[in-house]
Amino acid sequence: MHAVSQTKATVRPAVVLGAGAAGMMCAAQAGEGALLVDHMPVPGEKIRISGGGRCNFTNMHTGPENFLSDNPHFAKSALSRYTQWDFLDLVAKHGIAWHEKTLGQLFCDDSARQIIDMLKAEMDSAGADLWLSTTVGDITHADGHFTIDLTREGRTVQVRTPALVVATGGKSIPKIGASGLGYSIAKQFGLKMVATRPALVPLTFGDSFAQLAGVAVDARLTANGTSFDEALLFTHRGLSGPAVLQASSYWREGDDIAVTLRPGTDLVAILRTERARAGRRDIATVLGEAIPKRLAEYVTTSSKVTGRLADQSDADLAVLNGQMTDWRLRPTGTEGYRKAEVTAGGVDTASLDSKTMQAKTVPGLHFIGEVVDVTGWLGGYNFQWAWSSGWAAGTAIAARRG
Repeated sequence: MHAVSQTKATVRPAVVLGAGAAGMMCAAQAGEGALLVDHMPVPGEKIRISGGGRCNFTNMHTGPENFLSDNPHFAKSALSRYTQWDFLDLVAKHGIAWHEKTLGQLFCDDSARQIIDMLKAEMDSAGADLWLSTTVGDITHADGHFTIDLTREGRTVQVRTPALVVATGGKSIPKIGASGLGYSIAKQFGLKMVATRPALVPLTFGDSFAQLAGVAVDARLTANGTSFDEALLFTHRGLSGPAVLQASSYWREGDDIAVTLRPGTDLVAILRTERARAGRRDIATVLGEAIPKRLAEYVTTSSKVTGRLADQSDADLAVLNGQMTDWRLRPTGTEGYRKAEVTAGGVDTASLDSKTMQAKTVPGLHFIGEVVDVTGWLGGYNFQWAWSSGWAAGTAIAARRG
């Protein structure tokens, strides 16, 4: 990266706040002299820890229907102009080997650090600069320029720029530096906000499922009419696993969720068949051959359908079936931002231009990535939104520079 003066104010063609996925992509597109700033000592921490250290960097099935927003149409422009296939071309250009897991999820064969290194290389090639361990202070706007106070290595400098990009993320995972800075900047400049909440987060039920902690089962989770078929994991505090994380983004406090165990498998039909064949067998034992044994015992006991199969009427099995196919539960809450993979809500898309990610009322001010009210499903979708929105803002800034 280029040497940076610490002794005088600097004029930059663009300043990007936040060296995460969206910010790094944007800086690489904004080009020569663009400055990327982050308060952390290293860039791309969320990239580094994602996907078990291998980064689920996109999803082959990405489309606008995989995102939540008060305006479900907003993401269409950026997602269609910089697609998952465009990002795969970039990955191929840098020789990064990858593989597909379930449901179109793409991961690095080796390490998530390869994605970080790729983005840094793209920034270097474009002539963008990176300032780490840098604190953002006051931001003012006058005469078409933003003036930002930046403190680095004990010294504060002012940087002026016609283009300020906020890529500071949400409140999720504060241990890697998440903060509400982006929301504060949006409010400072009069942009509307959509209330934020943890998303892709485990749901809590007190100690209701402590006895089932560690049990996993394929399930369908439904929250407010949206369903996901993936694994469910019982924890000491409640429910987790992919199906739960997905449904959590649609859940609201006070709502019920519905659980279907082993969707696509007629568990009651299995019990009826075995009742006719070997009625002396215990119902929990037989059910435990189709779902985890501890869960089978829990379901039969809580339904009060216990004992020998031969003693169970069709009405009894119907009661049990109700719990296994439409098990209604009311979470007490979530594990919060500490465990949430993303933050739902954020800068209201009504305040932004969907093509450039620029604030409609403040020319030159852009918001990208997680700070915006666009939240993807689990499985690489949020990274694709980061690449797409970062690319949209960065190319718009480069085009204005001519």
